[in-house]
Amino acid sequence: MKSITTILFLLFISPLFGQQDILPREFSKEELALMDWEQFTLTAPPTGIEMPPPYPVRHMAEWEELQALAITWRQFYSILTEIAVNAALEVKVLIFCDTEAVKNSAEASLLAAGANMDNIEFVIAPNNSIWIRDYGPNSVYANDVEDLNFIDWVYNRTNRPLDDALPMAAGDYLNIPVYSTTLSPDRMVNTGGNFMSDGSGTAFASKLILNENAPGNEYNAGPLTELEIDNIMLNYMGIERFIKMETLPYDEIHHIDMHMRLLDEETLLVGEYPSGMSDGPQIEANLNYVLDNFNSTFGSPYNVVRILQPPSGNGNYPPYGDYRTYTNAVFVNKTILVPTYAPQYDSTALRIYHEFYPGYKIVGINCNSIIGLNGALHCITKEIGAADPLWIVHQRLRDVENNNDVGNYEVNAQIKHKSGIANAQIFYRTDTTLAYQAVPMQNTTGTDDWVASIPHQANGNYVYYYISATANSSKTQVRPLAAPQGYYRFKIDDEVSSVNEISFLNFEEIYPNPASSKTVIPLNVGVSTKITLDLNDVFGRKVKTIFDGKIEAGQSSKYFDASTLTPGTYFVTLKTASEISSRRVIVH
Repeated sequence: MKSITTILFLLFISPLFGQQDILPREFSKEELALMDWEQFTLTAPPTGIEMPPPYPVRHMAEWEELQALAITWRQFYSILTEIAVNAALEVKVLIFCDTEAVKNSAEASLLAAGANMDNIEFVIAPNNSIWIRDYGPNSVYANDVEDLNFIDWVYNRTNRPLDDALPMAAGDYLNIPVYSTTLSPDRMVNTGGNFMSDGSGTAFASKLILNENAPGNEYNAGPLTELEIDNIMLNYMGIERFIKMETLPYDEIHHIDMHMRLLDEETLLVGEYPSGMSDGPQIEANLNYVLDNFNSTFGSPYNVVRILQPPSGNGNYPPYGDYRTYTNAVFVNKTILVPTYAPQYDSTALRIYHEFYPGYKIVGINCNSIIGLNGALHCITKEIGAADPLWIVHQRLRDVENNNDVGNYEVNAQIKHKSGIANAQIFYRTDTTLAYQAVPMQNTTGTDDWVASIPHQANGNYVYYYISATANSSKTQVRPLAAPQGYYRFKIDDEVSSVNEISFLNFEEIYPNPASSKTVIPLNVGVSTKITLDLNDVFGRKVKTIFDGKIEAGQSSKYFDASTLTPGTYFVTLKTASEISSRRVIVH
């Protein structure tokens, strides 16, 4: 029998969760008030299999093939309609609805919008909020490419019990087993917006995951040490390296999808603010920590693509404006859905996605109505991995600058399918108006590694290419997924060190300045060139070399740790083959 206090709590909380109430991504004021009242919380009953999968698993990357995209039909119907209409051109769209009445309303809206209803499926499953990214099921594969499983963490909004139970509803509907981190000693709180992985065993999060599983947490989790969290992520998700960054001062929810995402296994898309503003300094410090301490799964340094976080309509950034973000985008096979806010900023953001993913359909969806609740497109969607994955991992070829000294251009890929791989090919061309030429890939005996070479090309050419593989089961897959319209590309040329080739080299303002910890040196270079960055004291004596090597054309940053320096005045000196310039920095 329920206690009197529990019954009273249910009576208080039931109006809060009416089927169309709008709940922000963080706790609402009403929820916080109820939680303050004798600290009551309402937790969903244990669901799923309360132990790790009985075999090694791999969490899929978001750019991999999907069988479905899941959403909950609540409140923001115009945004949900645009998501469903565009996603249904690629995959099934699973729409979780509270009731038959909600389902009928959703169906009418989508019919009126011209959605491909053959790819729309409605699931009656009660829910509390629209933020399915945070509580929805996580797709993992047994032994890298075998059976699909769902992983369900304890949701960090424990008084939204219907949300917390939704992964089980998804598993029941799709007949996919659900493994849950709900039973001690593995009871762990986590949230999907604070998690991204490369599909190859590396994942990123903010230290929110440490804080919410620490001693005294309100979720009855653990308490868990960082090592215990890492072991749970390994056993349930196949995460072998879990990189955690400091939380941001002005991001109320501390979810990394608001300012960062992986574009591929070695490329980070990072939200950027004007120098020294909002969460910019801490984002740069976190990025510096990652770049200084970790390489990609290929053993190479991470590449960084920067994208401006746009201000609110009043021109302000957080904490005085909404947390507008372009990193909160969604991969849906050959389509990428990107949140938009204002044309003067959107055009640049959409161009960045187009340039990195040529051949993909890039769709902007206006998110002004929802971003004030600290979420956008990524936050209200959840990927369901393909049932029969053919997994291709490839480190894209970069521009060749010593072409006269090299022969052919070797292409390597790891390719796996549960039935084995029958054959694989590279398709390449040097002109997008011409047909692709095929080169068979060879398998290294006893491994999943495949290799082939694109023939040597003349200086000045661009090479466009993609990889195609066929499994023994006859399934075929390509990478990138949008091929042949989509492709990887690289430029072929010999390095030229002429001063005239350096069209510009901007040595921008260092920040934060004064400095006391991780410090950023922004650079903007016209063409790839060799530079040296030295840190000197006021007498011109070199304290340390910050960087010595080649930087690529475009914007980039280098870093140093001011916490290791004696307080005082220093100069960062930039040297190239043609110039020397310095900027002052104060360390305190």
